[in-house]
Amino acid sequence: MSKCEQCIVRKFNSLTHLSREELVKISACKTSRTIKKGEPLFSEGEHINGIFCIKDGICKVSKMSENGRNQIVNLIKKGDILGERSLITQEASNLEAIALEDMEVCFIPKEEIIEDLEKNPKFSMSVLKDMANNLKKADNIIVDMAQKTVKQRLAETLINLKEKFDTNNDGIINVRLSREDIANIIGTATESAIRLLSDLKKKKYIEFVGKEIKILNLPELEKIAQGF
Repeated sequence: MSKCEQCIVRKFNSLTHLSREELVKISACKTSRTIKKGEPLFSEGEHINGIFCIKDGICKVSKMSENGRNQIVNLIKKGDILGERSLITQEASNLEAIALEDMEVCFIPKEEIIEDLEKNPKFSMSVLKDMANNLKKADNIIVDMAQKTVKQRLAETLINLKEKFDTNNDGIINVRLSREDIANIIGTATESAIRLLSDLKKKKYIEFVGKEIKILNLPELEKIAQGF
């Protein structure tokens, strides 16, 4: 099991504000897990009671609506922390997290993190900033769903995926999403997402490489996202 104080992943999240002594304590009580592709980190209605630190891999965080449609609200990657809301509320999670690929995660119990939140102001402020940023993203999703067309949301999603996950040497976005996943991000039927993606491909704005996507014309996608 790797030691928290030696883990480079913590430098990408709030844990970087913890002292070496605090990290040593966390390392002694954390548990490391391998999550296979398609398996849940946690399910809707489950009490998480701690946070997940993502050492490797990607997962989707989603909410099931009353009509049975799954809405993806976030994609979590290496270096991210998941489950901060459980630190300040006793409520069960209203979201689920499913691995999009094999993952390595560390779980840190709530009791240990609460103690650090109370004693370390820099750590507390960093966690609060992350939560505020997540709320901002949620607000943007609500506005986009209400005011933007599905085509605009698709173009914006492709741009955001490129920014968040970057591209490999061939220009392919470093995340593999099914067409259903893309539909669940932009809030439409899978058939509609496939049709819109095909249209972007015909116009040579994007290219398919298996299930992966390569952006060929970023300026045109930006115009679509802005409603032009």
